[in-house]
Amino acid sequence: MKEYPRIAFMGTPKIASYILEGLIEQGYNVVLVVANEDKPIGRKGNVEMVPTKVVANKYNIEVFQPHKIRLDYQRIKEVNPDLIVTCAYGQIVPQGLLDIPKLGAINVHGSLLPKYRGASPIQQALINNDTIAGVTIMEMIDKMDAGRMYYKKEIAIDEEENYSSLYDKMMKTGLEALTEMLPDYIEGKNKGVEQDENQVTFCSKITKEQEHLNVNDSIESFLGWVKGLSYQPGGYLLWDNQVFKILKAKIKNHLVEGQIGEIIECDKNNLTLQLKDGQLSLLEVQKQGKNRMSYKDFVNGNKNFLHTLLK
Repeated sequence: MKEYPRIAFMGTPKIASYILEGLIEQGYNVVLVVANEDKPIGRKGNVEMVPTKVVANKYNIEVFQPHKIRLDYQRIKEVNPDLIVTCAYGQIVPQGLLDIPKLGAINVHGSLLPKYRGASPIQQALINNDTIAGVTIMEMIDKMDAGRMYYKKEIAIDEEENYSSLYDKMMKTGLEALTEMLPDYIEGKNKGVEQDENQVTFCSKITKEQEHLNVNDSIESFLGWVKGLSYQPGGYLLWDNQVFKILKAKIKNHLVEGQIGEIIECDKNNLTLQLKDGQLSLLEVQKQGKNRMSYKDFVNGNKNFLHTLLK
């Protein structure tokens, strides 16, 4: 029987839990799961287990949740894994920890490196209206997303793609890429290649301020932000100082027939927003305090929305 190396898996959100469970189901020997701390969720503030902890508990795998990994990784030293696999862990991993496993530490990163090093590669691909995204399995070093690349796998970005749909594709592709590269990597056959530092781009975490869409953007840029923020957290404009989220849209034309930010059509066939260089058909929207709805449902309940100015 083949003996797999002992793996410490480091990751926290849904995408990491999907990849973790896939590794376990394929027989990989995950001996420890390291995740961020459980946090209060929703208005009631109930503390819920992070997704990777749920998977670990399902398979009776030990979970370690240090407040600050750079100050507290003794438990990982004690477990002494052969390999560390990370995916969206959420903290900077110190060099002392990376030095522990004899097979090194690898990371599942949601871009085709060296493009989009950083915290928001999936969103950034959509914001920039890219047609291709992907996953890179890379070496973890003490510099952000700068290690050797062991494996890449591309994902086509469909015209109607948004963050939620591309995230789901990224989960599946990430697991496929990882399990396709691991056998050769474990046997020492995959030495990886260095990244071209001249091609590096960075992307930082999306801020709350950036969720407020800019009506003075070009129509292509505006639509990119809509896609990159949908369905969560959702990009918005202000309507009478209330949040009005635009969750799905498409370019209708490049005409200018109204004020920037004006709703110039509002009927059963169209809900149209005027931007500085074109008109955007709004397909799914969400009023503050309400559920997401189609434009037709919104129009039915908001007959007076025509000529409203959104900011």
